[in-house]
Amino acid sequence: MCYPRVLLVDDHAMLRRGVRQVIEEHVGRGEFAEAADAKEALRLVRSDAWDLVILDISMPGRSGLDVLREIRAARPRLPVLMLSMHPEDRYALRALKGGAAGYITKDASPEDLARAVRKVLGGGTYVSVALAEKLAMRLSAGSPDHLHETLSGREHEVMCLIATGNTVSEIATRLSLSVKTISTYRVRVLRKMGLSNNAELIAYAIRHGLVA
Repeated sequence: MCYPRVLLVDDHAMLRRGVRQVIEEHVGRGEFAEAADAKEALRLVRSDAWDLVILDISMPGRSGLDVLREIRAARPRLPVLMLSMHPEDRYALRALKGGAAGYITKDASPEDLARAVRKVLGGGTYVSVALAEKLAMRLSAGSPDHLHETLSGREHEVMCLIATGNTVSEIATRLSLSVKTISTYRVRVLRKMGLSNNAELIAYAIRHGLVA
């Protein structure tokens, strides 16, 4: 019997173990491999065949959205289910636009995770009922893209961290990047969005529901 081959990408070993247990208990047996960072994930994607990648959106060094883009370039037909600690409002649409086959938050129930895995393995796209309703309302309203949707995955992540009150040094530590690199991202974000300072960025983020 041929079991689905699933690559689990997250920098927390306990999370990878938990996802694997949910799949085995609620979906069925599978062949699993694990990666704790972007470099290992991309190496495994390029060197072997997979039926599904479950990818964390926030990892040290590189954003999961950046990794998603590289996976799509290397294996266009390989489905990727994004797993995130962030609410759907913040990243789901960006992930789906980037080619993800689904988006689910880490606080979802085991049953929801199993449902997402089955849907994506079956060739479908998974979004929660709440997100589907929001997307439908957005399409029916014909609302234009917001400026923050022009940002790269990492730029968007830095923007949200600034908007929640983190300093450049704190963001650098959290993302395992240098202060200089984070400062560069901050400048890019402000320039792309036509903002002058952190206060304007925070006001924008609140206005568009990007932070609680």
